[in-house]
Amino acid sequence: MWTRLLDRMASRLIRKGQLTITYPDADCRRYGPGGPEAALHIRTPRALRALCLNPDLALGEGYMDGTIEIGGNAELEALLALVLLNRRPGAMPAYIRALDRMRYHARAWVQRNTAASAKANVAHHYDISDDLYRLMLDADMQYSCAYFAHPDMTLDQAQEAKKHHIARKLMLEPGMSVLDIGCGWGGMALTLARSYGARVTGVTLSENQLATAQKRAAGAGLTDRMTFRLIDYRALQGQYDRIVSVGMLEHVGLPHFAGYFSKIGSLLHPDGIALIHTIGRVSPPMSHSPWIHKYIFPGGYVPSLSELMPAMESSGLWQTDIEVWRLHYARTLRAWRDRFDANLDTVRDWYDDRFIRMWRYYLTACIMAFEQQEQCVYHLQLAHKRDAVPLTRDYLYRSPIAPRLAAE
Repeated sequence: MWTRLLDRMASRLIRKGQLTITYPDADCRRYGPGGPEAALHIRTPRALRALCLNPDLALGEGYMDGTIEIGGNAELEALLALVLLNRRPGAMPAYIRALDRMRYHARAWVQRNTAASAKANVAHHYDISDDLYRLMLDADMQYSCAYFAHPDMTLDQAQEAKKHHIARKLMLEPGMSVLDIGCGWGGMALTLARSYGARVTGVTLSENQLATAQKRAAGAGLTDRMTFRLIDYRALQGQYDRIVSVGMLEHVGLPHFAGYFSKIGSLLHPDGIALIHTIGRVSPPMSHSPWIHKYIFPGGYVPSLSELMPAMESSGLWQTDIEVWRLHYARTLRAWRDRFDANLDTVRDWYDDRFIRMWRYYLTACIMAFEQQEQCVYHLQLAHKRDAVPLTRDYLYRSPIAPRLAAE
């Protein structure tokens, strides 16, 4: 029964390229007219059944568990790229489309991130091990999209460029107060304090990140300019000259966008500037990946701009600039995956093969999202006043991206 069902599904889905499926009974079948090729081997009847009932979730789970064999990075990329190439309305059976619609309409309920659940969601991903992230990330531990201002940049150079590009958008002056919402391991805050003379307050819900950020600030001798707090952004009070938030909006959740931008407005000084760096979609909203939600980012969501605009409009803030980064994150993710793979012997000392396959699937699926789907990074520059920043972007490019203030 399940073989027949998957056979019909694959025959209907693959209209470009060619997919080879080896079934649990060793039957090998090919689908599609030819072109880009991909293959998978379904090892167990249970994995076959799961693929028929919930393919998005089952493919990732089967790869993790070894019940679906795909191969290495190249083979996994080829499979995901082929599936996305053939993804179109009506390609999947009616019951799978209904499941997807149900997930779509359940977004507001699934993403009700209370203060308690938000902290638990953050811990699920960010508190697993700083050592793992040190192996994978750049020297400053920037866990967000790098900015490849020049094609020959290394990952470390592109992450530095990202921080200084953001700093320019904030138009920082020495002594300004800056709030960093979702400060990670403190790299952005350290750069703004050390290179621009800002007084930075960083907030996070990750205990690991908090401890590392505090240790780094002390090691840099910048504790007089930097404060890190374990606190939900919704509990913050006061006002700041500048607000920056890099890679945190994806964790806010659909029901909380209005509250998030309203909070930005209340925390931002009347003459202030805010810069929100977030993954987004350039197409209409869609349901979140059930595999990503279950294993990687519970409570997370990549919004379309159409979902953010009503919240920004109701906040009373001006959208002084919206910049769209294309393919920068794909290149960033490829660098992370290369570093992860280069350190596999060390990773195996810490984690089992299932975790390694999970992490590789996560990085590869995200690469494909930026290379094959409508995913990008948005820079949302916001202010209370329409003339808080210059009327053109010339101020960002008058000289090479570099600190405006020499380290003291």
